[in-house]
Amino acid sequence: MEHVVIIGNGISGVTAARHIRKLSNKRITIFSVETDYFFSRTALMYVYMGHMKFEHTQPYENWFWAKNRIELKKGFVESIDYSSKKLSLSGGDQFTYDKLILAVGSKPNKFGWPGQNLKGVQGLYSKQDLDLMEENTSRHKVDRAVIVGGGLIGVEMAEMLHSRNISVSFFVREDRFWGNVLPLKEAAIVEEHLIKKGVDLRFNTELKEIISDENGRVKAVIASTGEELACQFVGLTTGVSPNIDFLKDSDLETEEGIVVNQFLETNQTDVYSIGDCAQFSKPLAGRKKIEQVWYTGRIMGETVAQTICGNKLAYKPGHWFNSAKFFDIEYQTYGCLNSMLQEDETNFYWEHKNGKMCMHFVFDKASRKFLGLNTLGIRIRHEVMDRHLDADATIDKVMEQLKDANFDPEFYRLYEDEIVAKFNQEQGTKITVKKRSWKRILGLG
Repeated sequence: MEHVVIIGNGISGVTAARHIRKLSNKRITIFSVETDYFFSRTALMYVYMGHMKFEHTQPYENWFWAKNRIELKKGFVESIDYSSKKLSLSGGDQFTYDKLILAVGSKPNKFGWPGQNLKGVQGLYSKQDLDLMEENTSRHKVDRAVIVGGGLIGVEMAEMLHSRNISVSFFVREDRFWGNVLPLKEAAIVEEHLIKKGVDLRFNTELKEIISDENGRVKAVIASTGEELACQFVGLTTGVSPNIDFLKDSDLETEEGIVVNQFLETNQTDVYSIGDCAQFSKPLAGRKKIEQVWYTGRIMGETVAQTICGNKLAYKPGHWFNSAKFFDIEYQTYGCLNSMLQEDETNFYWEHKNGKMCMHFVFDKASRKFLGLNTLGIRIRHEVMDRHLDADATIDKVMEQLKDANFDPEFYRLYEDEIVAKFNQEQGTKITVKKRSWKRILGLG
């Protein structure tokens, strides 16, 4: 019986295992050193905040794995012999494979700051990071924390600390929050919201040094401005990088990540890589060479399972989309909407008077082809936006069918008529918003 070994029990590796089992009777073994069972990494913050217990983050019951004949092994793989197809574990055990999937995920970035390894200084990615954060902020008195890095992990950590009444100073290198992703107007909404929540936002500010107390624990930081801030916790949230240090001195081709082709194949026979650690040798148009997003990892897992089971498939993630939450503001993005608009693009922006909701559309000037959308505070149906992008729909058609796209719960106030009225005023059009049609929403008409 062919043996498929998967290193990593995150969304990528587990999705691959599930789909291989659906398609075949192959022997499947998953190795992980992080946790016994798969959990939803995006939910870790809610465990810290007391919204759920850790076991609530596990999508499958513990009996699921044995029932589906997926073997789980706890252990750290130290090295791989690709010629003999053999794994060596830290305890001395060895395992052989017929097909190997590397889904080893990411690790928080560190950039050599003085004091970055002090007690009370950490990133946030793994279950171990969550446990360490609990220890660092519960067993030791923390009045003030400093977070370095103005992206998603940083704002999540800010919300976590805020939930425990810990004051937060937030160092952001750019001139706005998530400056490489959000345009100015959306970033301004998030900025105002964070300030109202009591977060001390410091733009154009970087970390210079972390200062130790007599016990080797952080007591202050020095910012790039020269200011010294007393604190008892430092969150390093300047992104993540592929967790591939143990693979770099081998025959496997690596750069920033594990280099793969469109079929997620590495340069070693019968070895594949998926998820945060995979780096495409030829990225798809408009996509990054390393895609560290939950849903892309899931798609890679489904794709590689097909290939391993005899139906060779190329990775096709479709149109870019993402979602997140900044405290209680929900964010979604679809298609290509960069932080800096291109010269051949135009945009339409609507913001609610309460300053907590907006919709930002981008379209081609000449053809009026719809290119992308950002939204804060209004939920949008993924399937509807995906079909518009598939069909190269015009911005006028998107506006006409805007009610189909709304996914807010029942009894929420709707704003499509107001949005389109502003669009007509600015664009000189006379678009009438169509009533919501379930036939169109379901793609039947």
